[in-house]
Amino acid sequence: MSDTLLPLLKKLLSLSGLSAYEAPVREVIAEAWQPLVDELSVSRLGSLHGLRRGQGAEPRRRILLAAHMDAIGMMTTQVVDGLLRFTEIGGIDPRILPGQPVIVHGRRELPGYVVQPADRLLPKALRGKPVPMSHLLVDVGLPADEVAELVRPGDLISFAQPPIELGETVLAGHSQDNRASVTAVTACLQELQHMRHAWDVWAVATAQEEETLGGGFTSPFEIRPDLCVAIDVTFARGPGVSSDQRAFPLGKGVTLGWGPNIHPALFEAFQTLAKQQDIPFHLEVMPRHSGTDAYATQIVAEGIPSIVIGIPLRYMHTPVELVSLKDIRRAGHLLAEFIATLQPDFMNEITWDKANE
Repeated sequence: MSDTLLPLLKKLLSLSGLSAYEAPVREVIAEAWQPLVDELSVSRLGSLHGLRRGQGAEPRRRILLAAHMDAIGMMTTQVVDGLLRFTEIGGIDPRILPGQPVIVHGRRELPGYVVQPADRLLPKALRGKPVPMSHLLVDVGLPADEVAELVRPGDLISFAQPPIELGETVLAGHSQDNRASVTAVTACLQELQHMRHAWDVWAVATAQEEETLGGGFTSPFEIRPDLCVAIDVTFARGPGVSSDQRAFPLGKGVTLGWGPNIHPALFEAFQTLAKQQDIPFHLEVMPRHSGTDAYATQIVAEGIPSIVIGIPLRYMHTPVELVSLKDIRRAGHLLAEFIATLQPDFMNEITWDKANE
């Protein structure tokens, strides 16, 4: 990974930017993309749009690279005797929460911990079992009257673990889903600085993917690209899924989605290119919708041919998500090489029926 990408990813993993509240992370991404694109703008829903113009004759075709920047987290629901009750944003397994350090985004940022009552104080039916979120609390260690002044229902709570390098190739941290893919798009933009490409490239850090797919629907509607690529994380093999066909080896290549959410001609083009470039990849079967921004981009307007590129990630939706830096770099390289191969007449060559023959 380049000298700039690892520090960028670490910085992204140190920010909140929960779903629908992405401003903190959007500002850092904009700073990283500014020298790599010709225009930057923010959509009405808060997605970041970066346009890198192609060298082809106008009107140029457009490809959109969508990587969502929002993260999972929590929201305060009640302040009781100086302790905070909360609910989830984006889907969290409550078993991983007790003992986790967090930041409460009240009138000022407050460090705290997720805590749980002693087992003997829980309802009899819950004793000796994982504690549901409704019984968990956040403690910021301040007097009750001060907490009441500083925190209100609706205030956000984000994970606070710093990113940690594990060996030379693996990085652990919260919000790798999907800041790892934002970093891959950045790597693509860096490579395109030294490559000719006929098509316009729209790099989009989408908002609200974890809750509404809002950016996945609205940004393509505004930009009207000819093709969309959703870059997201997927499940890496780990405890309990060492041989599951729905999970993939960590650090051994990206995934290419295959299923009704994926345009078969795009899959064929990426598969052929990955083989030519000797980029390791795995087929990821997606028999229903992909659970990514591609579910949205595919059905915008009259329909946009879409594909999903996955970066294997271990411990999804936890504060200790693991990704391989190699796979991030591979995803960025595959995107750049594909964009460089796009010719003005590419859209004339792809049809759904022909690709399925």
